[in-house]
This record gives sequence, structure tokens and C-alpha cells, in this order.
Amino acid sequence: MENIVLIVHLILALCLIGVVLLQRSEGGGLGMGGGGGAISSRGVATALTKLTWIFAVCFIGTSIFLTILAAQNSAQTSVVDRLGATPPATESAPALPGGSDLLPPATDSEPLTPPRAD
Repeated sequence: MENIVLIVHLILALCLIGVVLLQRSEGGGLGMGGGGGAISSRGVATALTKLTWIFAVCFIGTSIFLTILAAQNSAQTSVVDRLGATPPATESAPALPGGSDLLPPATDSEPLTPPRAD
């Protein structure tokens, strides 16, 4: 369920970006120049503006829904509470002497050094 809502959320985000980029600029950058801005004489919103509002409302709705799902799936503990706990013991191979722990273990059939290119 959460994955489906997350995919829808990402698609809505991409659609919202696309629709906003397709709209005509109403004035200069940073609100400079030209006229009314939000208080314009245009009464009826264009189709792109309506589509932007629809995508924005759906995007905010999926954001809230994902937040609710994440809160329900949380472990009901704080990260600070988990800092005091000791990490589980893991088995690891002993380190090789001389700092050669990055090399693969040698076998009898292959040398540790690469062949020279003559």
C-alpha cells in the first residue's frame, strides 16, 4: 500500500513540475514588472492553472497520507533511546597482518602479485 502511494506521489510531483513549467510567466522574475500578479482582471482560470491546483491538492494529500503511514509503522521509540543500546555482535574474519586485508586470500595455484607485462 505504501509503495503504491509513494509511486503515485512521485508521479504527481513530476506532473506538477511539468505543468508549472508549461505555464506562461505573468511578469518579470521575482515579481518585478508588469501588473497585477494575484489581483488580475482575469476572472476565469486557464486549464493549466486548474490542472496545477488539482495536482497540488493531490500532492499535498498523498504527502499527508504518507506521513500518517510512516507514523503508524514507526517503532514507537526514539532514535536517542536506541543510541544507548549495544549493537548486536557480528562474526568477522580476523584481519591479516601487514594491512593486506584488502587482498583476496591466496591459493596454491595463483600468486599474490600480478604478472609482469614485458
